[in-house]
Amino acid sequence: MLVVAVGLPWLVDAYLITLATTALVMAVLAMSTQLLVGLADLPPLGQGAYLTVGAYTAATAATLTSLGPVQLLAATAAGAVAAAVTGLLAVRARGTRFLMVTFGLGELIHAAANVWAPGGSEGIHTPPVVALPGLAPMVRPGWVYLYVLAGTLAVGAAVAVLVRTRFALILRGTAAHEPRLQATGQHTSRLFLAAYTIAGGIAGAAGALTVAITRYVSPADAAMGISALALAAALIGAGSMTGACAAAILLVAARDWAGGLLAGHGPTLLGLCFLLLAYLPRHRLAGLTTRLARERT
Repeated sequence: MLVVAVGLPWLVDAYLITLATTALVMAVLAMSTQLLVGLADLPPLGQGAYLTVGAYTAATAATLTSLGPVQLLAATAAGAVAAAVTGLLAVRARGTRFLMVTFGLGELIHAAANVWAPGGSEGIHTPPVVALPGLAPMVRPGWVYLYVLAGTLAVGAAVAVLVRTRFALILRGTAAHEPRLQATGQHTSRLFLAAYTIAGGIAGAAGALTVAITRYVSPADAAMGISALALAAALIGAGSMTGACAAAILLVAARDWAGGLLAGHGPTLLGLCFLLLAYLPRHRLAGLTTRLARERT
């Protein structure tokens, strides 16, 4: 799969490469969402806001340096800081209340971006990023795709390490029975805030990758539809990071590629996919993910 992913620019046209690049960014945002849904049982509906924070940070950093890795690190840090501040309010809620609080925070950040962000509602344009010092700016879709693929793999590797740590294990236990973990002396609110902060940093990284693709950022990046798509991918993934990434790629393909083949009815096809998956028993989704993992081994 990795060989095919790396060789994709030489196998398909520029349009499909652009769609694949967009799907990779959505996969990163789905990992951010899955960290909260799968580990902490906290369904967020505002991760697109932290993507936007990261995107504007990357755009600001682009005025100082064109190096993509520097922009990526700055966006990750900004997303984490924004999540840490707003998370003080979000982690006080659970379940549906958490969903509504994160939706409200996302809308507030969206509104703030319209008023105070550079360029206002029109957004701003950025120069092409440079992957490494001494290289030319990345303009061709194939090179941008490879850069985004490398960034996605780096984030995925970090997340893979994170979900195998003691922190993730305690977070799962807290989600399963919070009073019991509190009785053992665990500060559950701090655990959830840490998870929320890390998820915000991952979303910020997705924002930097978005800027690398479009060379443009606007408050529309914080729209609820982006957060809802990431949440749907996480739910479809049935607790698996791999499943969430695969679902994000399939949803983008259904919305943009298959929808284009059906005379622009991408939203309709996406809605039908949601309805189908909503009525597919959750244990079947989990079983499918388990079988795929078993086949890989």
